[in-house]
Amino acid sequence: MKITELLSKETVLLTIHGQGKLEAIDELVTKLDQAGKLSNREQFKRAILKREEQSTTGIGDGVAIPHAKDASVKSAAIAFGKSVAGVEYEALDGQPSHLFFMIAAPEGANNTHLEALSRLATILMKDDARQKLLAAETAEDVLSIIDSYDSEEGEEEVSVADKKNFIVAVTACPTGIAHTYMAADSLKAKAAELGVDIKVETNGSSGAKNVLTQEEIDKAVAVIVAADTKVQMERFKGKHVLETAVADGIRKPEELINRAMKQDAPVYEGTSEKAASSSEETGKRSIGGTIYKHLMNGVSNMLPFVVGGGILIAISFMFGYNSSDPNDPSYNAFAAALNEIGGGNAFALMIPVLAGFIAMSIADRPGFAPGMVAGLMAASGGAGFLGGLIGGFLAGYMVVGLKKAFANIPASLEGIKTILLFPLLGIALTGFAMKYIVNTPVAAVNSAITDWLSSLGTGNAVFLGIILGLMMAFDMGGPVNKSAYVFGTGLLASGVYDPMAAIMAAGMVPPLAIALATMIFKNRFTKLDRDAGKVNFIMGLSFITEGAIPFAAADPLRVIPSIMVGSAIAGAISMASGIGLRAPHGGVFVIPFVEGSWIIYLAGIVMGAVVSAVILGLLKKPIK
Repeated sequence: MKITELLSKETVLLTIHGQGKLEAIDELVTKLDQAGKLSNREQFKRAILKREEQSTTGIGDGVAIPHAKDASVKSAAIAFGKSVAGVEYEALDGQPSHLFFMIAAPEGANNTHLEALSRLATILMKDDARQKLLAAETAEDVLSIIDSYDSEEGEEEVSVADKKNFIVAVTACPTGIAHTYMAADSLKAKAAELGVDIKVETNGSSGAKNVLTQEEIDKAVAVIVAADTKVQMERFKGKHVLETAVADGIRKPEELINRAMKQDAPVYEGTSEKAASSSEETGKRSIGGTIYKHLMNGVSNMLPFVVGGGILIAISFMFGYNSSDPNDPSYNAFAAALNEIGGGNAFALMIPVLAGFIAMSIADRPGFAPGMVAGLMAASGGAGFLGGLIGGFLAGYMVVGLKKAFANIPASLEGIKTILLFPLLGIALTGFAMKYIVNTPVAAVNSAITDWLSSLGTGNAVFLGIILGLMMAFDMGGPVNKSAYVFGTGLLASGVYDPMAAIMAAGMVPPLAIALATMIFKNRFTKLDRDAGKVNFIMGLSFITEGAIPFAAADPLRVIPSIMVGSAIAGAISMASGIGLRAPHGGVFVIPFVEGSWIIYLAGIVMGAVVSAVILGLLKKPIK
């Protein structure tokens, strides 16, 4: 299949007007939607933004390839966009992006579609192709340029008999559409320039291509694994393996190849060393960054249980606060069922799931069972969310220790490690540690925190609301924002719901304030800013604080202090009014389910947004 069967005149956007990442994405999604390629525009946009959370698709050299594979795509399609002025897209090289290819793949995309999409990524690695596309004046020009470079490639034939300077590599990204193939091409091009023979296996959506043979692996000086997702690693046992992100394969091919030729990488020892020898644990990430990665893995997998369960509980309260109690006059069987499903089951799983996925992030699959058990023991032992965090990390590193302890087990017993030794000893040792060391002191701390938060006077509650509000607006989705959010979701497990309400109110304010400011103070913003501001209404109402980031990045000294004031006001009003929220997400859609006056809650959000908008309007100077 030719690329131009997926890229048509109807999906070519010759001028992108937005100056920020979100605006560019919105324009490209709109183009696909107008061409009839999407069944649900907002769902596809969420899928695109979710992919961006994993790592930016601004690959550098002025190119961005936002992409997603989602059920909202009717048929595989590509949208092209161009910005001569450039868009601040958080590219890997820090430079503005000028050429955009938004790839939309349906969940059932066949191999011919996926291969065509991956060839596009290969074309964009060519400098002359990029220059021609940037100079294209019509949609026909764009299609003609792509068509001239589009040729199908077969499997790579490699003979290793006489090769001395030979390395092998594997590339893979979460969606397997763009970055996988761009990293492969970048490595191959740089290897040819350096006089190094290389074979690269690509693990894409259409399956693995150019699969490495055992002979090739044995012959190789070293192995490069540039991947952001799981790769079959056992075949590399005993080889020098350089593990890194797929983005490094695109941006740093020379560095990776030179390190591989010098064997500047640890020897892969098999499953027993995998968790301890990953790139994150050997210097690619700081200790804090590693902990944050494992924590976010647990939190992201826990959230569906909290969101779904919390909303079900909130709906049950619409029938009466005690409507799930058979002994209460307001008893309602349907409300009781909602409460049982949401609170008795979904909420009951949140801490075990949190701990299980933290442990799995650290020690891979062998860590999952001990982590789940640690989380369940924390929940049942009163240690709560804090105990679950400790249990997850404890279980993960306990299994890492076991892997090291059994690294030299006889080959004949290798098979029993994952099915017997790791589960048995991992669960037992973690369980004993939780029962006799962790649970009692952590339960006391958890109880003290819960009691303190439950007994806060108005003054202290307002102060806490202000602090949470400031944190939510300070970096809008960054580590400080996420710290406040994790604090709120953790308290839900302990039955404290007020901080979560304050956090959501404060998180909605920044994008809403931006939207209001661009609407009220039109002479302070360019037309592009005003157009982008409209999108922030949707972002704010949906509790997507990140919508304000492009404006904050462009004018941090005025924007960030302005939105922090409004978020602090919203958080303070929410806490002072004793409003609780059991669902940690949903924005305007869950406001009717807050515990307390939803009118006051909404008023607090509106007041915070208005104050921030006014301050921002006064601080910014009129544009001449």
